[in-house]
Amino acid sequence: MSIVAVYNMEGAKVGTMEVNDSIFAAEVNKAVLHEVVVNYLANQRQGTQSTKTRTEVSGGGIKPWRQKGTGRARQGSIRAPQWTGGGVALGPKPRDYRYNVNRKLKKIALRSALSAKYAAYEVYVIEGLKMDEIKTSVIAKMLKGLEIDQKALIVTADYDNTIYKSARNIKNVKPTYVGVLNTYDVLKYDKFIISKEAIEKIEEVLA
Repeated sequence: MSIVAVYNMEGAKVGTMEVNDSIFAAEVNKAVLHEVVVNYLANQRQGTQSTKTRTEVSGGGIKPWRQKGTGRARQGSIRAPQWTGGGVALGPKPRDYRYNVNRKLKKIALRSALSAKYAAYEVYVIEGLKMDEIKTSVIAKMLKGLEIDQKALIVTADYDNTIYKSARNIKNVKPTYVGVLNTYDVLKYDKFIISKEAIEKIEEVLA
């Protein structure tokens, strides 16, 4: 079993805890990480981009000049792609970019991401990550105590409205919970801050 340091809400070290090697000390599979991250980003795309083809642009129903005898190139419509204000040839249309990656690969990718964070000493376990009221200064004080001034991901076991609203206003800090934790966020943020209860929940799901 691997060992991680445990801190309190003030950022002071209060002990250590063992974590599952199959999750935090697994081999990092870069190919699977790449595939899952690309899938996540593709699924975030709205796909609402659109352009009009020559059949959708208004006007241009009449031939601009006769076919022969003018000395100019033949034209059939002022709404053809080569005309200003004309339709767009082969332009983007609304589409769905979503596709599925099987659950097994997603688990491998998440284990790889967590293992990479652990190997880089970027995992911070917090004991008693709870708040009675919404107060951004408490989260800011915790980050200062942990000496974190980089992008940080704060993970709780379940959705915690108090933690969420206290942390969301801090620049480069994202609060989330185990149920929606994904590989992209783990890799994107420099520091991985997680409650003790969330560690136990992740081990139940991924071990």
